Amino acid sequence: MLAMCQYYLSPDATRDQTITAEAIISFSEFIERYPNSKRVEAFRELIFELTNRLKKKAYLNAYTYYKVQRYKSAVVALRNALKTYPDTPYREEILYLITVSNFRLAHNSIEEKQGERYLNVLDSYYSFINEFPESKHRKELERYTREAKDFLDKNNIEKQ
Repeated sequence: MLAMCQYYLSPDATRDQTITAEAIISFSEFIERYPNSKRVEAFRELIFELTNRLKKKAYLNAYTYYKVQRYKSAVVALRNALKTYPDTPYREEILYLITVSNFRLAHNSIEEKQGERYLNVLDSYYSFINEFPESKHRKELERYTREAKDFLDKNNIEKQ
């Protein structure tokens, strides 16, 4: 009953997810204590639903940094979202935003930091293309990559 109450109290992904995490723990404890219960399968589905809510929350939190143009923070938060939830349904969008954030960070940086940051653009682009070669974002990211390569070539910075 506790787990179900927490489930019904769990807010949507735009709100604080503390109660969602507590509901997942409660359902998991029930499944561990009563593995032969007829409710186990239904509770696993609810855990899946709640976990997806946490994945969306992690994405939304990271996206907020991107939206307010805090690109360095966006890259960190987006990578953390991927590390925490590698199977997130937002994986393509997250990898795309990492590449764009790296590009915008490099483009807006002081000259001493641009070389390393444009190398990060290439690295994130190749990670993106490796996983999503047919993405709708490919052309846009190729344009950013060309600009990064042009900068690196112009400044004799070796690409790895």
